[in-house]
Amino acid sequence: MAAAATILASEERGDTVLRAEGEWLVARAAELDRTLHNLQLPQGRHVTLDLSGVDRLDSAGAWLLLRTEHELAARGNRVEFANLAQRFAPLLEQVRSRGVVEPLPHPIPAHHTFVGFLERLGRITAMLLQRVYDILGFTGLVTVTVMRLFRQPRRLRVIATLVQMEVVGLNAMPIVGLLSFLIGVVMAYQGADQLRRFGAEIYTVNLLGISVLRELGVLLSAIIIAGRSGSAFTAQIGTMQVNEEIDALRTLGLDPVEVLVLPRLFGLGITLPLIVFYADFMGLLGGGLMSWAALGINPPNFFTQLHTAISQSTLWVGVLKAPFFAAIISLVGCYEGLNVTRSAESVGRLTTQSVVESIFFVIVTDAVFSIVFSMLKI
Repeated sequence: MAAAATILASEERGDTVLRAEGEWLVARAAELDRTLHNLQLPQGRHVTLDLSGVDRLDSAGAWLLLRTEHELAARGNRVEFANLAQRFAPLLEQVRSRGVVEPLPHPIPAHHTFVGFLERLGRITAMLLQRVYDILGFTGLVTVTVMRLFRQPRRLRVIATLVQMEVVGLNAMPIVGLLSFLIGVVMAYQGADQLRRFGAEIYTVNLLGISVLRELGVLLSAIIIAGRSGSAFTAQIGTMQVNEEIDALRTLGLDPVEVLVLPRLFGLGITLPLIVFYADFMGLLGGGLMSWAALGINPPNFFTQLHTAISQSTLWVGVLKAPFFAAIISLVGCYEGLNVTRSAESVGRLTTQSVVESIFFVIVTDAVFSIVFSMLKI
């Protein structure tokens, strides 16, 4: 630890002498700073900074001495350094050449003020609109590639599409089925708990059938796939971008959209509606078992009530959304993957961003569908 460092003021022949002593090091900077600020010196006097007692000096100590010189000169004092050891002179001159700059104050961060909040909100909104614009542009590029593929069907990579169907569809069935089953159990239990107050427990089946088939089945499936497969799209393509494999494809004359994006788009577009059917079944199964256990509604009565509560349109309303959600998830995931820069940090950041954006756009699209279906009385 640095030894004590002090500065003492005295009067000699009408002049003020400040004697610095000890080790003026960064370890003593805070203490010295308080001592220097507490000095009460008359204005317009000649002040001598006597450094004969300074044993050690670093850049922090030199900065404090030069700041003291600057402040005294600003008050009209004539300042002179005396008895400066030769070994300290180069350091003092180097610090002097940098200029005496006060430490920056600690203002309230801009985003903690109301104006800062509005500025941040506007910046995020502009960034989101720019992101939507860029994704729409990428969607147009993919659409053009799909149209070219229709003219030349042999360019479709069937094996790659089948592999993606297995990865994003078949391999996702366990987690989708389990969560859908549990959601059905929760919906039936909560619905029965509320409807029991009115003696309308039988309408738990209506609540379960409509909510699962119209909304929960497709929305839950899309969110799970966005977190599971959408992130995988970004990570896989992003890693290829880092390893310069995308550049290699272009060098070979291959279109990355055709080779990487379309198999994922078609694979997810084909499998997500099937996953929604499966999620609907598991949700109704979980709700039916809970209704049987909690309400005594046996399977024949459950199916009879379910048949009266729903129609074919109830099922198809949910399934109709699946291809749109699949397109959103695959396009956003692949777009973010192609935007990865050549760093591992970029892969992780854009993978997270793709999941957030996919879920956001899926929920917004679901809200639009709900409004349209309500207006059309579907």
